[in-house]
Amino acid sequence: MATEKQIEESLINKLKELKYTYRDDIRDKATLEMNFREHFQRLNKVNLTDSEFARLSDGIVTSDVFAAAKTLREINTFQREDGTPLQYTLVNIKDWCKNEFEVINQLKINTEYSHHRYDVILLINGVPVVQIELKTMQITPKRAMEQIVEYKNDPGNGYTNSLLCFMQLFIVSNEINTYYFANNHKDHFNFNADERFLPIYQHADENNKKITHLHDFAGVFLPKCTLGQMISRYMVLVASEQKLMIMRPYQIYAV
Repeated sequence: MATEKQIEESLINKLKELKYTYRDDIRDKATLEMNFREHFQRLNKVNLTDSEFARLSDGIVTSDVFAAAKTLREINTFQREDGTPLQYTLVNIKDWCKNEFEVINQLKINTEYSHHRYDVILLINGVPVVQIELKTMQITPKRAMEQIVEYKNDPGNGYTNSLLCFMQLFIVSNEINTYYFANNHKDHFNFNADERFLPIYQHADENNKKITHLHDFAGVFLPKCTLGQMISRYMVLVASEQKLMIMRPYQIYAV
């Protein structure tokens, strides 16, 4: 039976086959931010001073999941030190396929209260947008869901004070069963009275056949252009509820 480390290595190899760049040098907040800065400057054809980048980071990092989701999808404005406005995007919002896709693992974010390590994270242009938590076959994916909820409920967690605020999707798997769900505010992000996590989905093909094994799921859900579409086209931002929603598989095929 595969260990969690073996499942993780197998997934990373699959993502490398899908042409993700594996960045084993990104393991903490500092290297995550450095990588984001390089991507940001290249995408927006700008060289920021250290103080400008610090001010930009302070302006975009937020505990508001909905606000971060909007920033990810929109053209934003930043005032440079000389007073000139810089219109920027975090990713190529015109053609998500043309973004740079990377995979990192065992990222450790230390804050005053939290010392969390994240299994696998997918980056688009240096922005962490998908977190994948893995368990062994003996452990139900529900435990991984609970772990994510616990992480997000910790005071000072990385989701509120680092680039992890841009997380759009969570994927949990024990290799044979794989589920995914959208990030959200605390009100929309917990277990209900029946101990069910809502809304959470398993992917399916056009004939509604479930695609549950992690390797198969990655092959159809995580190709770079597909993931870009999942975030840009098949996620819905509900302004009235300040809520992120991802379409069910049958809705995706109907669009």
